[in-house]
Amino acid sequence: MTTLTQTAPPGLGRLSPKAWLAALLLVLGALAVGLLVGGRQGWLMLIGGALGIVLYHASFGFTSAWRVFITERRGRGLRAQMVMLALAVVLFFPALGAGTLFGEPVRGFVSPIGVSVIVGAFLFGVGMQLGGGCASGTLFTVGGGNARMLITLAFFIVGSVIGTAHFAWWQSLPAFQPTSMIDLFGTGGGIGMSLALFAAIAGLTVVMEKRRHGQLEQAPRVPHGGARWLTGPWPILAGAIGLALLNYLTLALAGRPWGITSAFALWGAKAFQAVGGDVTAWGYWQNPARAASLDSSVFSDITTVMNLGIILGAGLAASLAGRFAPSLRIPLRSVAAAVIGGLLLGYGARLAFGCNIGAYFSGIASGSLHGWLWLVAAFAGNMLGVRLRPLFFPGPARPVAASC
Repeated sequence: MTTLTQTAPPGLGRLSPKAWLAALLLVLGALAVGLLVGGRQGWLMLIGGALGIVLYHASFGFTSAWRVFITERRGRGLRAQMVMLALAVVLFFPALGAGTLFGEPVRGFVSPIGVSVIVGAFLFGVGMQLGGGCASGTLFTVGGGNARMLITLAFFIVGSVIGTAHFAWWQSLPAFQPTSMIDLFGTGGGIGMSLALFAAIAGLTVVMEKRRHGQLEQAPRVPHGGARWLTGPWPILAGAIGLALLNYLTLALAGRPWGITSAFALWGAKAFQAVGGDVTAWGYWQNPARAASLDSSVFSDITTVMNLGIILGAGLAASLAGRFAPSLRIPLRSVAAAVIGGLLLGYGARLAFGCNIGAYFSGIASGSLHGWLWLVAAFAGNMLGVRLRPLFFPGPARPVAASC
């Protein structure tokens, strides 16, 4: 799996002005949101900041982990994802089965299983490889100073708006009702079934990696000492554990798991309305909660404030690592890939009820069978995306964004 940082830069004994600025923006932003909207919203922004730090310092990507497995049969990144999912399931299923967590009602992301999920996840998978990142990867690399990923993010938003325009038609196609493993097998049975599937996937990566290389890839050596937790890099397993715990904390505070891409649709819709467009008649916005979000401040949207937190948290982590240095020198082919990839990411996420976070990570953590279907279809899309990459990135294989 491609990593952002393998060794910490020398001379990082004190915080840089960039790090102080990022930390200040994150704290002030959380305070402002807390005062304007509510205390929980402010805390959720800080959780987003923690997610950004974990994603950056652990270089926890989905796109590169899948690409490396597809092209080289190296499965370390995929096995880390299985650890993350296993811990999340153990934490989530009892709470979701009971319907409450710490005395507050909670719900999972359980969505229908149908044609739109298959097509949407497949398109999202292609977009991951062309855009250079997934949903979480796009946010944390933007925060980390990757200028190219700003293009991916912009067209991610455009694709999301287009997806909402077509949403009603896609939902008219054949689909099964939302189904949860917790409902099918009970809390204990669902956990057992999920853990068996994670172990099977991890075991398959081990077999295929050893068959290709004879032995498993060794994890990169990371520096020891307390400063490492500020400057990075972190072991990828630390990232897996951190993401699972923070998603659980999100469930406790927000009453539902971590998601990302619904905010992109909201941002795009509000921008479209600002220039005279009207989305209120579109089927996607007929949902009462979504309709209400159109009439409210974006800072009232949980996903929005967490996304902003991720960007600021990643900026803080990049500054602590001494690697916040945006560059606008982007080859035209790479720009084209970012545009196409972003559109596919946004459109696919709307069709598939989410992205690698909302559908895959939080969907499977919620016990939703649609999360497993998303995984299969998105992985197939990544296989096609890997084949298309040489059209946009000629020469020796290299990561598009150091992220994901």
